[in-house]
Amino acid sequence: MEHKHTEHMHHEQKEEHHIEELEDQHHHESPVEDWEMKDWKRKLVGAWFFAIPVAVLMLIERLLMIEILPMKTMTIVLLAISFPVVFIFGFSTIKGGVRGLFTFYFNMDSLIALGTIVAYLTGVFSLFFEIQDYSGVSAMIMAFYITGKYVEVKARGRASQEIKKLLKLGAKRARILRGKEEVLVNIEEVVLGDVIIVKPGEKIPTDGIVIKGESSVNESMITGESLPVEKKKGSNVTGATINQDGILYIKATKIGKDTFLSHIIQLVEETQSSKVPIQILADKITRVFVPSVLVLALLTFGGWFYFTQNLSKAISVSISVLVIACPCALGLATPTALMVGSGMGAKRGILIRKGEAIQTMRQVKFVVFDKTGTITKGMPEVTDVYPNSISSSILEIAASVENLSEHPIAKAIVDKYGKRKLKSVKSFKILRGRGVEGKIGSKRIVIGNRTLMNEEKISIEKFEKIIEGFEKDGKTTMIVTENKKVIGVIAVADTVKEDSVKAISALNFQGYKTIMITGDNENTAQAIARQVGISETIANVLPEDKAKKIKELQKKGMVCFVGDGINDAPALKQSNVGIAMGTGTDIAIESGDIVLARGSLRGVVAAINLSKATFKKIKQNLFWAFAYNVVAIPLAVAGVLHPIIAEIAMALSSITVVTNANLLRKKRI
Repeated sequence: MEHKHTEHMHHEQKEEHHIEELEDQHHHESPVEDWEMKDWKRKLVGAWFFAIPVAVLMLIERLLMIEILPMKTMTIVLLAISFPVVFIFGFSTIKGGVRGLFTFYFNMDSLIALGTIVAYLTGVFSLFFEIQDYSGVSAMIMAFYITGKYVEVKARGRASQEIKKLLKLGAKRARILRGKEEVLVNIEEVVLGDVIIVKPGEKIPTDGIVIKGESSVNESMITGESLPVEKKKGSNVTGATINQDGILYIKATKIGKDTFLSHIIQLVEETQSSKVPIQILADKITRVFVPSVLVLALLTFGGWFYFTQNLSKAISVSISVLVIACPCALGLATPTALMVGSGMGAKRGILIRKGEAIQTMRQVKFVVFDKTGTITKGMPEVTDVYPNSISSSILEIAASVENLSEHPIAKAIVDKYGKRKLKSVKSFKILRGRGVEGKIGSKRIVIGNRTLMNEEKISIEKFEKIIEGFEKDGKTTMIVTENKKVIGVIAVADTVKEDSVKAISALNFQGYKTIMITGDNENTAQAIARQVGISETIANVLPEDKAKKIKELQKKGMVCFVGDGINDAPALKQSNVGIAMGTGTDIAIESGDIVLARGSLRGVVAAINLSKATFKKIKQNLFWAFAYNVVAIPLAVAGVLHPIIAEIAMALSSITVVTNANLLRKKRI
């Protein structure tokens, strides 16, 4: 169920209410789809509890021709047992269907409601007139329909809870400076201009600017980028990101609904509420089909009465038309195929959260990928080691010094060196945002970027071309020096996942236009795009602008977006089909129409193939459901279709649809 976008003026109150809910450990508000699933399950159990005795009685009485009770008594019993199925467990269907008949908005409910009510009333009329009793049939129709609805709701899966998950990310408390004292307050009590103290490992409570201290901050939950960002006096920081290794004094510049996190929440709400659900093919046909059947039933009644002057026969035949035109197979056509498709997907790590995605996927022209964590691994790795002839053990020297640092680049260098023995290092020091230094024996080792080399007045002239080459390929370069002389360069980059190339190649072959979107600079973006075979890149995109870029692309055709970070959530919602990587953040997963449990892009190809195969089965099922009616309705109009034959045909049509849906399992995706 789509989340309704509330008025902006109430957004802050709603946010506070949500936070209070989250803090209340005893409050467990279940998602809407969870409630809906339980509701349909209750109806399903209740309906079949009464429908099974009806089926048994009708089988004994009408098929085996064994009379248990006198005819009128049996009719009263069938009316009594069928009543709860049709008018209690089927009440919402009857209500929606009858409303549809008055508003001329015809849907499946209209057909089911009309068929079941008329069939039920035949039981009442049969007590006074000589017409066939279809009251038991009404219970069977409704029980089948409720089964279909339950399968459909179950296939849709759990509700989206992205808003709550985002709110959970925010810090609940803040340590602020009041005079010379540190005071711990609730996040709602922070006002603009407050100085917040954030210690190592703590969440930054709100957006602000650093006024004192230096640290690196893990912003991956907001940006999706894996490398921590160095912060010093004057740096901007974002609420919900994690401070790593230094104490920061932050002046609050944005609070409440103005923070970046709240802005992302608002974007998710807007894209969620503005996304128009695709009408299921069956509904479109049903809108024409239902009034056509109504007209046909009236014409049948008129024709039979005019030619035979037999009111009972005329009513009986026209009711046969309505009953036979009430296709429970149609109710099962879409959800059964969806159930089989989603089951197949689950075994392959493809989780279909929104059934609409299956229908939309076949119209997609553009497949847009987030870079970090989607195409790439999201963790830096050493890609190149260029040693000077003076020293062949530059990796050993670098790993020995970097082993004392917690920085991801340092970890990448140590991982590359492996588990071999490291040299002893003294006087180790982190030179924040620039590199590290230490002593190995009497030699002073300095490892870092160009800025550090300039500070240390170390010439990198001989290595300039090598460094430029690495930088052109979007790699981070660490220059290794020994006693103020460069002994080598180590290149570190976020590397491409092993199967990204194959997956993107398959999509290009299938005729999709593949595009990569990233916050990285053009050089890095182009370097990754070349590696994986993507022809178009959209670089330097701010996290909050991804959804805008998707919206622009949608003017040219339908877009499938693949992402894994919090900042991808609005884009996943805005796109026609959102595919979320299951290795990503919870918010991305909850925003996706399709979720890939594994971090492999080959899952995107499989998801597209599965969607197309499933939709093909849905179309086939709808064809069989209607084909049955096309054959059966003329027989009913002709007055040759016995009610029992009609019921058997109805059951067979459902079996056909379910069997056809299961044939999907044989498809290779």
